[in-house]
Amino acid sequence: MIATIAFYLFSAILLISAGAVITARNPVHSVLFLILAFFNAAALFLLAGAEFLAMILVIVYVGAVAVLFLFVVMMLDVNFSELRDGFQRYAPIGATVGAILFGELALVLGGWKFAPEASVDRLSSTSGGLENTRALGRLIYTDYVFLFQTAGLILMVAMIGAIVLTHRDRGTTKRQSIARQNARTPADTLEVVSVASRAGVTSFLRPKPEPALVGAQVDESHEHGVGKPGPGEHG
Repeated sequence: MIATIAFYLFSAILLISAGAVITARNPVHSVLFLILAFFNAAALFLLAGAEFLAMILVIVYVGAVAVLFLFVVMMLDVNFSELRDGFQRYAPIGATVGAILFGELALVLGGWKFAPEASVDRLSSTSGGLENTRALGRLIYTDYVFLFQTAGLILMVAMIGAIVLTHRDRGTTKRQSIARQNARTPADTLEVVSVASRAGVTSFLRPKPEPALVGAQVDESHEHGVGKPGPGEHG
């Protein structure tokens, strides 16, 4: 009786939090609801006797993935109003894909049924004294290894898509040019200066400007009083 009440309680909270993940306007609140959904799913795994999956869900997804989502959402300066501008334009395509997925789920659920022995083995431990973790590893990495690898590829594509959608070129990022660095010679950057004995160094010698930037930046720096040669500088 207590297990039945706990099952319905955790299931109800899980469904409500899962719906709040996609309906919340604040992305931080969505991540917090996602963490709540993970905890309730872990409780359901414990009720089903899959303690390994419950601990993995809490340690990996709540302790690492969800917290990482929270930090990324809080640190990235993503303009969500700009992302929502194209919602109406892509709504027909999204509705079509959603209808196809819903139809596939309906076909799967329509042809799905319990095996005759499922009612007996549903909440029982593994047979033959086999541990839960070893049985799960044998099932994933032996019987369904190709489906497991396919799921990994799908997650990788989703990760790349998320990076592409959130990437913004701000125009102020300094990029490295390997060919330009390899083409530079010591004569382009260094200059040997003969300093008289005991004359001292009156100021620091600045590096020579790059040839491509001489006309564009040197004049601008002189207007602001930067880059003017000192008493001990030669150039």
